[in-house]
Amino acid sequence: MWAHRSLSEKNRLTAADAQRVEGTFQARLANLATGDVELRQAPAAPPQTPDTPNTAKLERRARSKTIDKSALALPEPRRIRDRNHVKSVAQHPCLICGRRPADAHHLRFAQSRALGRKVSDEYTVPLCRGHHREVHHCGDEAAWWKTVGIDPTIAARALWLDTHPLAKPSDKTFEVASVAAIGTDSQSAVAPAARDDNGTRPVRNPG
Repeated sequence: MWAHRSLSEKNRLTAADAQRVEGTFQARLANLATGDVELRQAPAAPPQTPDTPNTAKLERRARSKTIDKSALALPEPRRIRDRNHVKSVAQHPCLICGRRPADAHHLRFAQSRALGRKVSDEYTVPLCRGHHREVHHCGDEAAWWKTVGIDPTIAARALWLDTHPLAKPSDKTFEVASVAAIGTDSQSAVAPAARDDNGTRPVRNPG
């Protein structure tokens, strides 16, 4: 159809221009025919067997691995999930009025917002159903807590340390430290006696 529509335009050309169009058209047809022959002669790809590793799948799996964002120059805040800690927080009375039962409320202002993700379970405090609903309906949670007159981050930290106590140094560490201190004191006590016996001051190494 395109050729039939273009014939009238071609007939308006001079003989030299018409020959150039014909030559270009024939060369294009030859190139297309050569490409078809090469495609027919190209060897078919070997069939994938269950034992043959699929490189495309391996690359996708490598890309789909989670990135350790804590190693970045600007690490993302960690968001810990601990159901047992959340249940333990809910067993405490309301932080404001002392009512029971209470819900474990996540302090939204404690960490930067993330799409569809709550803050870490480290920042949870107990609130009764009424105050829990009220704090969710307010626009500025930090200002709401300031109006109440309570710093919830302190309570959240105390509750987290209650279920996740910090590791204490072992007794052996104190024993080694005390022995080292005693050894230092004994050497300092013996040094003056040795100096008096020699009658001269010890020569110190310039280095």
